[in-house]
Amino acid sequence: MGGSVACRCGCLKELMQIGGSRSFGVNPVATFAITYAMFNAIRRLLGYDDKFFTLLEGSAAEAQTSIALLVRLLRQPNHEPTLTEFIQTRQKHKRISESITEELCKTFVTPLEREDIEALSSALYKIPKMAEKFSERFALCRDQIQDVEFFRQTDIMEQTTATVLKMVQGLRKRSNLEDMKVLNDRMHYYEHEADKLMLELIKDLYGGRHDTLRVIIILDLYETIEKIIDRCRDVGNVIFQVVLKYS
Repeated sequence: MGGSVACRCGCLKELMQIGGSRSFGVNPVATFAITYAMFNAIRRLLGYDDKFFTLLEGSAAEAQTSIALLVRLLRQPNHEPTLTEFIQTRQKHKRISESITEELCKTFVTPLEREDIEALSSALYKIPKMAEKFSERFALCRDQIQDVEFFRQTDIMEQTTATVLKMVQGLRKRSNLEDMKVLNDRMHYYEHEADKLMLELIKDLYGGRHDTLRVIIILDLYETIEKIIDRCRDVGNVIFQVVLKYS
């Protein structure tokens, strides 16, 4: 794995300074403090810093927040939709993604391969991006689709994003392959259910009781929801591949 030599030298210098500061007197408190500081410096040098797991979990949490906003929007169709919260969530998620990229540039050894961290960060970012896109289109055509229900789709989106968060948290916990397989299989089950629901909804749209413009509007929204669920599945696939690699 590549990385910053300057970062490694900095950690080594820190270790030397810590070791050089040891006194020959026996002081249990001072000895514990020195040992703890050296242990943390070694962990950072070898890539055991938890910062990447913290950032990835934050990214997954923001993805879940964006879907929670979307669910609230769809379950309260009579309320005037606002895009501000969606934009703020996506921007916050973008800052987390930028922090991950910055830390990758500064860290010599990472707890996961750099390509895996980048792939997971990118996959997570696409969830709030799609949620914001849906909210924009929904706001434009809300008056034409006030009688359309999205309850079944919102249930699936809530379940998939909850599973995404559990899988990301499992990376820090070093969850075993079998546990991750259960979660990934669950994700694919949700995707399959969403595909079946999509076919059922399309059948209704093509039944002849809707005018052409209405069909186009509703179908576009249905397809955007399908893409959100697909993005959640993509995150699950990335994580499962990572776990396979390290199992």
